[in-house]
Amino acid sequence: MADRDLRPPPARRTPRPDVLTGRVVLPAAVLDDGAVVLDGERLAWVGARRDLTAAGYPDAAPDAGPGEGRTILPGLVDLHDHGGGGASFPDATSAHEAQVAAREHLRHGTTSLVASLVTAAPDVLLARTATLADLADDGELAGIHLEGPFLSAVRCGAQNPHDMRDGDPALVRALAAAARGHLRTMTVAPEVPGVVGRGGVIEALADVGAVPSIGHTDATTEQTEAAIEEALAALAAAGRPGARLTATHLFNGMRPLHHREPGPVAACLAAAARGQMVVELVADGAHLAPGTVRSVMELVGPRVAAAAGQVGGADAVALVTDAMAAAGMPDGAYDLGPMHVTVADGVARLTDGGAIAGGTSHLLDVVRATVAAGVALVDAVRAASWTPAEVLGLTDVGGLVAGRRADLVVTDADLRVREVRRAGRPVPAVTTARG
Repeated sequence: MADRDLRPPPARRTPRPDVLTGRVVLPAAVLDDGAVVLDGERLAWVGARRDLTAAGYPDAAPDAGPGEGRTILPGLVDLHDHGGGGASFPDATSAHEAQVAAREHLRHGTTSLVASLVTAAPDVLLARTATLADLADDGELAGIHLEGPFLSAVRCGAQNPHDMRDGDPALVRALAAAARGHLRTMTVAPEVPGVVGRGGVIEALADVGAVPSIGHTDATTEQTEAAIEEALAALAAAGRPGARLTATHLFNGMRPLHHREPGPVAACLAAAARGQMVVELVADGAHLAPGTVRSVMELVGPRVAAAAGQVGGADAVALVTDAMAAAGMPDGAYDLGPMHVTVADGVARLTDGGAIAGGTSHLLDVVRATVAAGVALVDAVRAASWTPAEVLGLTDVGGLVAGRRADLVVTDADLRVREVRRAGRPVPAVTTARG
């Protein structure tokens, strides 16, 4: 036998680490000249670019620098999204239809998406929930959100008041069964009979592992406070002490804040400031004024330590899109469940009545609008990633932290998407009608 036949096989070469550099947004700070190292599906290291060699990556070849304006964000997490790319979760009769909407937002940087349904008849809700559960089983969705049907007809917004009903814990359990463990949250109005009280909807939600969310409500402050207290106790009894409930798109679909009748807004803001609640903000420039977004962030966002001093935290705010089928699409006619919607100048309104009917933005657009409103970049990004991931109980996503899944968004200096990766894999390029 020839000598060469006795030689050991050549050593397998270790794949070169994938290194991205630029301005890096961490959970509590911004590195102006940072680096992110990917190892397959995981983040291997995140830090200052000058420390790459000391971290064990001396041969890393950074592909860009901060001078090019590149910004690297964590993959965004949207708690409240009804659709996009021309497809609507409440109207999808197949997983393929729903997948169109999920991938529209994925291409724009939302790597963890909760699909939202609207108020409908029980049989429709059960069917749609089962369809979305298929996508969640496949990892396309991070969960399911039911916006209704236990809501106030007085504050129905763009939802059909005729399908709203009293609280029904048996329906909650049936929906949870259809969701196969993927029901993450449900919006409820505290004043609706059967929602609050022993054996009611809030208790049932906690029992099935979902988070109650206060919204579409005409409740008084006192009714809202009682619901919050009950929800916290129910979550603790279900084995989740310290878990926080949410407020569905604060201000929108709620009795307005008034100095003699403060309503649900005051109770939700106070609970958020106490660390008991996370309030959703549809900060897209249409649902809320910039000053409202800025004020809420300053009121309820606790301060967090950062390398360069103290920056405003966003641990009590979750930026959401409340997007519907028109996200990423041209103006025109669309549906949101049984309701007809007209989109003009990028704003969705009910064709009959004119109420705002969801959003047309991607979550990265909301982050950009929030920064334009005067909120620090680190806070806006945290409210669109770290905080919503925490609400969902997800510890594997939501931040550029070593060991977490390699979900990230690369943008230009103006926070417009250039590249998206989910679990380290590039997502197909952005191609939408509106860009």
